[in-house]
Amino acid sequence: MRIRLIAAGTRLPSWIDEGVADYARRFGRGLKFELVEVPLAREAERMRSALHEGEYVVALEIKGRAMTTPELARWLADRMAGGRDLALLVGGPEGLDADLSARADFRWSLSPLTWPHGLVRILVAEQLYRAHSLLQGHPYHRA
Repeated sequence: MRIRLIAAGTRLPSWIDEGVADYARRFGRGLKFELVEVPLAREAERMRSALHEGEYVVALEIKGRAMTTPELARWLADRMAGGRDLALLVGGPEGLDADLSARADFRWSLSPLTWPHGLVRILVAEQLYRAHSLLQGHPYHRA
């Protein structure tokens, strides 16, 4: 299964790219995590064109559904069983385009707080890795 994080914005600090790449490597077999950056200019249009047919689309939004780590793991297990690749959308400074939000199969809230977009990338990668580790019985998650 492929998980693509489609995020608005380019040219972020290298430590953000390094953090995302580190978690992407950790997934190993079974899941492939990749970052797709789209420039802020015409971001909604570029995000729409980045989506692939058949992907399960997740909008990251403050008003989305918050989950605990075990809930996220169960959600991820359901997505894996469904056999569709995931596309997770992170909007720019103005948030996610309303049409893209409406197109989403699911809306996920990381927190009611507003996060810097670079940190969101790392946080999403880490939380999905943590959920996958929990499903695999890996000791990374110790709750």
